[in-house]
Amino acid sequence: MGSLPAARDWLLPAAADPAAAARLLLFHHAGGGASAYREWPGLLPSDLAVQRVQLPGRQERRREAPYDRLDPLVAALTALLAAEPDGRPYAFFGHSMGALLAYRTAVALERAGRPGPALLAVSGWAPAGAPDRPPAAAMTDAEVAGWMRALGALPREVDADPDALAAAVRTMRADLAVCESHRDDGARLGCPIVVYGGRDDPLVPAGALREWAARTGRPLGTRIFPGGHFFLHDHGQAVTADLVSLLRRHAAR
Repeated sequence: MGSLPAARDWLLPAAADPAAAARLLLFHHAGGGASAYREWPGLLPSDLAVQRVQLPGRQERRREAPYDRLDPLVAALTALLAAEPDGRPYAFFGHSMGALLAYRTAVALERAGRPGPALLAVSGWAPAGAPDRPPAAAMTDAEVAGWMRALGALPREVDADPDALAAAVRTMRADLAVCESHRDDGARLGCPIVVYGGRDDPLVPAGALREWAARTGRPLGTRIFPGGHFFLHDHGQAVTADLVSLLRRHAAR
């Protein structure tokens, strides 16, 4: 994993539409992949270039070993984005583990003196991390699968296929290890931050989401929607409409 990451592996599509005025990069949740956002390009305007981040170890990258530590993964994402200077304003959106990755990548880019995002949008994640649970290494495969079912992170077709289920558990275990390796340093960003959450999310209560306001001098507030951890499944249109409105406003600055 020491080679320079290639956009063709990490971003779908690999190249951002050159005619678009701004870019939006989407970071997926733990145990998932870029397909979590497969409907979003159809919900977003044509003048916004949408690219979905695809991490190793899942879907078309399933033959690659997934990362199990946060710092090397953030370093790879930072190198990827720093290696493709674009010049247009851009935003990050991340859900759950994706919010952690979007946040830490934005921090790394700013610390490296690179242009940071015009907007950071985080969903289903608190800045200090998720609530306590047994470490991934201490959980059996059956326990990981059960935790995924309870959270709504295990599609029925995957659960019904033993091979697909085993692969999903392996990926989730690695992703949970990534999250566990995070050591919060309270880093602040220069860009504004908007926060989205589910009213009945068992992992991240609304009060924890409001902690994001301390991570920027330009907080944009918290939007709470009906639903649990995967409220985005039912409210993608409302979230994307709000996100586009904010991106247009802050990209113009």
